[in-house]
Amino acid sequence: MKLGVFNPIFYDRTFDQCLESCKKLGLDAIEIGCANYPGTTHCDAEKLLANPDELSTFKKKIEDSGLFISALSCHGNPLHPSAQFSEAHRRGQRSAIVLAAKLGVDRVNAFSGCPGDSDSSKYPNWVTSAWPEDYPKILEWQWKEKVIPFWQNEAEFAEKNGLQKICIEMHPGFVAYNPETLLKLRENAGKVIGANFDPSHMFWQGIDPCVAIRELSGCIYHFHAKDTHLDSRNISTNGVLDTKSSSLLRQRSWYFRTVGYGHDAIVWRDIMSALRLAEYDHVVSIEHEDSLLSRDEGLKKAVEFLRQLLITEPPSRAWWT
Repeated sequence: MKLGVFNPIFYDRTFDQCLESCKKLGLDAIEIGCANYPGTTHCDAEKLLANPDELSTFKKKIEDSGLFISALSCHGNPLHPSAQFSEAHRRGQRSAIVLAAKLGVDRVNAFSGCPGDSDSSKYPNWVTSAWPEDYPKILEWQWKEKVIPFWQNEAEFAEKNGLQKICIEMHPGFVAYNPETLLKLRENAGKVIGANFDPSHMFWQGIDPCVAIRELSGCIYHFHAKDTHLDSRNISTNGVLDTKSSSLLRQRSWYFRTVGYGHDAIVWRDIMSALRLAEYDHVVSIEHEDSLLSRDEGLKKAVEFLRQLLITEPPSRAWWT
């Protein structure tokens, strides 16, 4: 495994400064946002595709840095019921897929998206209950009419453009938010679809990341290193579903933390071992969204923490037998 970082943490720095920071930290890789929610601070897929000279310059900067791109990221909602919104995110995602091929990157990170409850909807409708009976009807319509047709076409587009892996980050609010729904999407759209596994979204849902990794063995294509603090008092009072602002940390049931500040090294060692058992041997990409630590301190602590836990060498045979 290699250690990397997701670049939005450097949103207020130039790309050169971003790469230099990564080198100073001794990182191996960088995950680069190039469309939709991650933004285009350091990489605008559409602009690079339209300008070969800028694309060449961008590519050379990566090569000169000694880093490699673990994935291009274009997390968005391509199923949003607003045509203007969804079309923009679909265009961004397809640009990311084409750009990845030109850069020799074999995977793109994304969200599954979430439709509305009908063709006349204005906003997404994330179904989380089997009753009243309206909800399963909505869910069935979403998957049959929107989710499956879109992702079948998108998987076909990716394959035609030489992209091997679309890594769907399981995220509440979207139709693929846990192993069961991710595998349902993969079953219907093909093996191009896999997971960008982020334990932070598993923790607060009550999912054991190690069990989830085992369930997804063979289809984890990318990994985010991010932690979650679970506030036992607030959870005991209000449960884990929480719509309060992420700035209201004392009132929330959970919030994101730097790795090691939500769960200890034993938990993260088990996660690294589970990844090894699941035959994942790509990048552990740090995503820093911790409101209690500065970006620089949080990233530095994450690097130091993960360096002690990362499994970097191939396993040995059972020589003691």
